[in-house]
Amino acid sequence: MAQILTFLGKGGTGRTTVAIATAKAFAAHGKQVLLIGQGSDPSLSLLLETPLEGEAPQTVTANLQVIQLRATQLLEQNWQILKQLETQYLQTPFFKSVFGQELGVLPGMDQALTLNALREYDSTGQYDVIVLDSDGDQNTLRMLGMPEILGWYVRRFRQVFAESDLGKTLAPFAGPIAGAVLNVSWSGNVLDQPAVSQMNNILEQGQAAIADPARIAAYLITTDSPLAIATARQLWGTAQQVGLTVGGVLLNQSDDLPPVSTSFAPLAVTPLPTIQFNDWQPLIAALPDFTSALSAPRPITVDLATRQVSLFLPGFDKTQVKLCQSGPEVTIEAGDQRRNLLLPPELRGQAVTGAKFQDSHLILSF
Repeated sequence: MAQILTFLGKGGTGRTTVAIATAKAFAAHGKQVLLIGQGSDPSLSLLLETPLEGEAPQTVTANLQVIQLRATQLLEQNWQILKQLETQYLQTPFFKSVFGQELGVLPGMDQALTLNALREYDSTGQYDVIVLDSDGDQNTLRMLGMPEILGWYVRRFRQVFAESDLGKTLAPFAGPIAGAVLNVSWSGNVLDQPAVSQMNNILEQGQAAIADPARIAAYLITTDSPLAIATARQLWGTAQQVGLTVGGVLLNQSDDLPPVSTSFAPLAVTPLPTIQFNDWQPLIAALPDFTSALSAPRPITVDLATRQVSLFLPGFDKTQVKLCQSGPEVTIEAGDQRRNLLLPPELRGQAVTGAKFQDSHLILSF
């Protein structure tokens, strides 16, 4: 399994430049590195001085491979896989007359396809480090939060369907209907089939990876511009909401630490010099130790002894954080991001008895 790093920040703060420098730094230390660019922005290719074409990673220097993901290519590849699965499981496939080359990319598809590609490259075991150069905004965070969000949808609506009259009525017919259209046997609960279990396993693995800063971490990129700082702080809080640990702050195009460092306490702020004449070495030398994410504040901590759950929500004040418990889980809303907390068994189903917002932490008592 690879260490996965990505960078968050306002456009124009140098995310792509820092991503390249980070990939080069790890490669120079003998790590096998994959640098992934998302979308059709030419910046990655121009900065590397290498045309990025094709559907497979290409080697640009020793230990460093790069690929520019394009949603249309990913959609076509995954559509072909879907058709193969359809042929394998369905007695009469009906997608065979629809071709991937004619499919258009709907909003949101590119994030889902990128996340799946990231998962597949990680699962190959070929790379020690994967650096993701994405949009670095809220869309990136929604993408990385997909495993937890989809896991909640599966968990919640599975329960709703199983307890509904519709679910109880259809349950006896699931086996015969499946037997009539599938090439494989299907018995028992429709929601406990191997295909469903496989999907749940993938989502659980994704959630575990996001929650582990040794596996996946983000770093904030900013300049000394007030707008860039405000954007970085907002992304910091939103990252915590999707369960992603932010390991530190990179102050780009700066040789010292102005008062901006106090805006991100307790994170370490590392100044980065402006790259000159395509000389990457000064920038590479200034990069922080990326294991710092292991000591960064975690998005959520649970203390069973005191029956308290603490969520770290920097960048938000008390008026921007909402708490509700209308369903079986506790729902936290901060900014434009909503998170349903799957609590440990000892607290699951218990009502919140107290809540306070203190030092950027929402502390819940049960």
